[in-house]
Amino acid sequence: MDLKGRNFLTLKDYSPEEITYLLDLAADFKEKKKKGIPVDIHRGKNVALIFEKTSTRTRCSFEVAAHDLGMGTTYLEPASSQIGKKESIADTARVLGRIYEGIEYRGFGQEIVEELARHAGVPVWNGLTNEFHPTQMLADLLTIREHFGRLKGIKLVYMGDARYNMGNSLMIACSKMGLDFVACAPEKYFPDKALVQQCREYAAASGASITLTDDVMAGTRDADVVYTDVWVSMGEPDEVWEERIRDLTPYRVTGAVMANAGDGAVFLHCLPSFHDLKTKIGKEMGERFGISEMEVTDEVFEAPYSKVFDEAENRMHTIKAVMAATLGV
Repeated sequence: MDLKGRNFLTLKDYSPEEITYLLDLAADFKEKKKKGIPVDIHRGKNVALIFEKTSTRTRCSFEVAAHDLGMGTTYLEPASSQIGKKESIADTARVLGRIYEGIEYRGFGQEIVEELARHAGVPVWNGLTNEFHPTQMLADLLTIREHFGRLKGIKLVYMGDARYNMGNSLMIACSKMGLDFVACAPEKYFPDKALVQQCREYAAASGASITLTDDVMAGTRDADVVYTDVWVSMGEPDEVWEERIRDLTPYRVTGAVMANAGDGAVFLHCLPSFHDLKTKIGKEMGERFGISEMEVTDEVFEAPYSKVFDEAENRMHTIKAVMAATLGV
């Protein structure tokens, strides 16, 4: 399958067959990595990594994946670039596209990464925007397929705030690939209605289903995958913590939730996670609100059915597949 020259901005742009191809390529790269087989098929090329939002997993995954493919990387953070300040996004894209073979962007609005893609002339990869997180989706799908041996017919329940990049992207990924998707949250935290309708169309073609519910026990019953994310995203004001904790605490992933799920259910989380007080923010919120855990209990996070670190590792293998395929395998 030829994906050379393609951008990777959202899974809406990719067919189920193309997504499967990327998963297969990632699995092949993962096997070669474990066996020490080199895959430096893009030796001599260079990529720019733009991070308006900082990250551990995304940055490390792109840098190691690029290195494994033989490429050099330049990391650009807000303090070290003029994007959007002294230089427009379009001009930045045209400059970087003359120097680099590919550009990654992690930051704010989806319109920014789309404008970069319109002007760069080289593949642009979305490392996360407010609306979508497609590289995380490939890691999640690969992790689910590795564990269950299939994707079709798997029931995935996303608990918490389903309005932004994780809820949106999981709903797209599941509906395209034949997984039954459930958003389990208060109604005001449901995904955008227009996107829900679009995903129902994908689901009609794949045999998937989409359910929106505020009932935790009904929503998680017989689930194969229970998924959550932090309740407050980077860049959101501090005052939203109180509202989110009040609204979403009933949707915390607990041992009771996992017991209600299907036999053999797994827990996934894109990380970082506030499952204890061992982080600066976690400690601050614990002192402020008198809680020791937020979106998931430590019991669940540390349980054998928690596959969050398999999932984190798979970020690198799937990102490697995206870069390799769009630059030409």
